Amino acid sequence: MKSKLFLSIGCTLVTLWSCNTSYKPSGDPIAEVPFTQVHFCDSFWAPRMETNRTVSIPSAFEQCELNGRFDNFALAGGLIKGEHKGDFSFDDTDPYKIIEGASYSLAVKYDKKLDAYLDSVINLIGAAQEPDGYLCTCVTNKCTRLSGWWGNSRWEKINSHELYNCGHLYEAAVAHYKATGKKTLLNIAIKNADLICQVFGPAEGQKHVPSGHPIVEMALAKLYKVTKNENYLKLAKYFVEETGRGTDGHKLNQYSQDHMPILQQKEIVGHAVRAGYLYSGVADVALLTHDTAYFHALKNIWENMAGKKLYITGGIGSRAQGEGFGPNYELHNHQAYCETCAAIANVYWNQRMFLATGDAKYIDIVERAMYNGVISGVSLSGDKFFYDNPLESMGQHERQKWFGCACCPGNITRFMPSIPNYVYATQGNDIFVNLYVQSHSSINTNSNTVEIRQTTSYPWEGKVELTVNPDKQEKFAIRLRVPGWVKSNPVPSDLYAFTDEPQSVSIQINGKKESASESDGYSTIVRTWKKGDKITIDFPMPVRQIKANDKVMDDKGKLAIQRGPIIFCLEGHDQPDHHVLNKYIPENSTFQIEFDNDLLNGVVVLKGKAKEVLEAGKEKETDFIAIPYSTWNNRGANEMTVWIPSSASYARPNPQPTIASQAKTFTLRGPIQKDAPVTAETEEWAWGVNDQWEPKSSSDISKPYHYWWLKKGSIETLVYEFDKPETISSVDVYWLDFDHYDGNFRIPESWKLYFKEGNNWKEVQASTPYSVKKDCYNHLAFKPVTTKSLKIAAQLRKGESGGVIEWKVNK
Repeated sequence: MKSKLFLSIGCTLVTLWSCNTSYKPSGDPIAEVPFTQVHFCDSFWAPRMETNRTVSIPSAFEQCELNGRFDNFALAGGLIKGEHKGDFSFDDTDPYKIIEGASYSLAVKYDKKLDAYLDSVINLIGAAQEPDGYLCTCVTNKCTRLSGWWGNSRWEKINSHELYNCGHLYEAAVAHYKATGKKTLLNIAIKNADLICQVFGPAEGQKHVPSGHPIVEMALAKLYKVTKNENYLKLAKYFVEETGRGTDGHKLNQYSQDHMPILQQKEIVGHAVRAGYLYSGVADVALLTHDTAYFHALKNIWENMAGKKLYITGGIGSRAQGEGFGPNYELHNHQAYCETCAAIANVYWNQRMFLATGDAKYIDIVERAMYNGVISGVSLSGDKFFYDNPLESMGQHERQKWFGCACCPGNITRFMPSIPNYVYATQGNDIFVNLYVQSHSSINTNSNTVEIRQTTSYPWEGKVELTVNPDKQEKFAIRLRVPGWVKSNPVPSDLYAFTDEPQSVSIQINGKKESASESDGYSTIVRTWKKGDKITIDFPMPVRQIKANDKVMDDKGKLAIQRGPIIFCLEGHDQPDHHVLNKYIPENSTFQIEFDNDLLNGVVVLKGKAKEVLEAGKEKETDFIAIPYSTWNNRGANEMTVWIPSSASYARPNPQPTIASQAKTFTLRGPIQKDAPVTAETEEWAWGVNDQWEPKSSSDISKPYHYWWLKKGSIETLVYEFDKPETISSVDVYWLDFDHYDGNFRIPESWKLYFKEGNNWKEVQASTPYSVKKDCYNHLAFKPVTTKSLKIAAQLRKGESGGVIEWKVNK
């Protein structure tokens, strides 16, 4: 399947896909301009990057200290005695990711104290490395408590995360070496990489498996670029090619991105972070080995993602189950998973697709994710994080300082300092301007060094002035990206569309209107540039409403709001009644644009008139304020929505409280039999079954619901606890039932209902049969009971899990 056609026709991968333009790019590869050569001085990104340096990185390192991440290395190195800490086999990656971010920060602004701190952490890592290069602390520490992840010996399980640990180690090592020139961590990485080159591969006696949790592929590519060791690139390519083959007979699995060979894939499925990391690695390998077949496969997968599975915020992954993708057009807002790591992985992948093709559509998604889906994952204070990033909330979501599975905080710390990396690129002597940020940069082309200074208030305003100062006067092209948000479609597909017509972009050179060549999303200006030349771009920035494709069921009758690259939302804090789900804003409404320097560290807000839907079909006009989505939940938990109804029929009046809606909800572990004492059980908090959203079917997972995670064929419980005794005569239960690649959820085989009397559970005396029907409420009437607690005990079907979407309680 490998093709080297581009060599025979004198066309790079870029021109292989787009040779028929009036501007003819050179045959040189597209190269990134290192972030160390691009210096931000704006009011949007620069303060966030400084907060990352001064708050996020130190707080993340502190959490590593508090949660035993460093102790695990010390224990593996024999420096201390004790027990391995943490709940996951991949906890080693948390320090690695933060080291990477800290190294990037050192490269931008040297900090002697941070430099010394990194040296001390690297010493711990080095101590933990075994003599042959192996490095995975839970295995070295023989943590049998976590053997479900890694087994009983090295490399036993495909999903052990050992290679995932390796990948993050290599990325941290490359960053640290580039930032400091020190080889301490790089030598540790090289020793480990040499080991896995021996263990994995196609030869007899080697392990014939893919990586399990991709990242080692692009990490090996990075290590290859630094060391020039061909073995690392060969192994990266092997992991790519082994994906989905099942050579050793292991069961293929979407969750591990190991369901079919990449060249056969046309739909993005499985775990969203793993997918983004894998396809980034595939792009790296394809570029470095000049393999066009893999790029054509990536293009097909990308088109499925961008056309059917991309959130308007740039997030990907609709389901908590498997942390990944559902079917095409399943883009639920309330239940959107949109993991912060997945948004970052989406940036990595799209940046690589741009480097291969020179097409601005990939940068459109980079920008969308960066301004919305990535930075929503971290608080403005820099010390609280979202794991998942929903597009709608009833106020149940709140950022956390840390997580048991702490991948997202570390990923934020390493991503933020690297953002300048995405602003420019070069191809021969030509320069791509991909992002617009007030900054000053020094860009090396094949034959020149060009200083570019951007002056702009982007993303709040659309005027950008670029001052071009080449070292020597020379003819070359500057390619100015025209963002997708200026055009008819917010993303490069028919998944979303603006409701209004686009406006024209104005470009001037030294005060005179310039007619530029248009291709691949760029306005290209070819001229002989001299010092002091000024490019002035005026991107029109009206408030624009967005409609989703009709196949996106959860967005029917709703519109999103965008201005420039920023997606806006309604948050309860800003509304007169503190509610957002009861409002609608008609299409073609008028918006006032204001910059509020005192709100959320300074943001543009949108103001206007909305309609508030009341009970009995009544309405009233009310004011609304919309804020940037990325800044929500910085003033405490509250209601929020991105997709706003455009008519009354899609708004939701505030429901009146019921017995169920006011109940505490939890599950019980322990005896469930009749008359079993409550003291024999433990409580686990539950959510979603008493929120008063009416399900459309048993597979309606667009709103909160409860499912018995990882439970199959067992008896599982769900409990309501009331503030005071209630007299109850019937209940209505809407069972969950939907398919999932990693295990289906089915209506239960049977169920019983118990009430608490004193310290005991007793079954109700039912006057109607217990039913287990799909797509409807299952009504159970019984002799009235007065109680403070009700309990469902559901017998799950053999080999299947289950859950409840809604549970009503009636007097």
